[in-house]
Amino acid sequence: MVKVAPSLLSCDFLNLGNEIKRLEEANIDYIHFDVMDGDFVPNISFAFPIIDQIRKVTNLTIDTHLMVSNPERYIQKFADAGSDIITVHVEATKHIHRAIQQIKDLEIKSGITLNPGTPIEQIIPVLHMVDLVLVMTVNPGFGGQLFINECLDKIKFLKEYRTTHNLDFEIEVDGGVNEVTSKLCVDAGADVLVAGSYFFKHEDYHTPVKQLRGE
Repeated sequence: MVKVAPSLLSCDFLNLGNEIKRLEEANIDYIHFDVMDGDFVPNISFAFPIIDQIRKVTNLTIDTHLMVSNPERYIQKFADAGSDIITVHVEATKHIHRAIQQIKDLEIKSGITLNPGTPIEQIIPVLHMVDLVLVMTVNPGFGGQLFINECLDKIKFLKEYRTTHNLDFEIEVDGGVNEVTSKLCVDAGADVLVAGSYFFKHEDYHTPVKQLRGE
């Protein structure tokens, strides 16, 4: 069954504790936490103090996506705050092997991601190191963007590469995911679906979970 990872970027932050409770009741799999620094992407979001507060009230998997320049500076802090998975961009550092190894040394799961315009070949050298590969299907930085269909080829490639090389990383998709594009992603090979504005527009969170899982 495909995993569902709502992006907290779109939730009601005035009622964050209640939002977490509702997500638990809807049987989601991961909480997706988008971190933006205003440099790597043209927007700014929350940081490790928020994760620290979330960790105190839930046992859900916290899936942290670092959209920041030189992520090595922050990996330790996000791990200490309670992240279970930390994903870094191949475009954000000159030393991607070092960044991934830094995550692994903290004994949490490591992820690699790339922007829609970045060739999939750029992450091949580290695919054997990671637990998760995040395929961005919009340009990162803002919610509510339209799904870029050409990114489906990356998902298909990763699924085939994983099988051919006997690897076990999860394939996660983020950007423009809804009840229509989710099926395209799953058919292409996605294991985890991140949804933000689409997910949180629903009054009952069970609804988007069922729709994304195709139930």
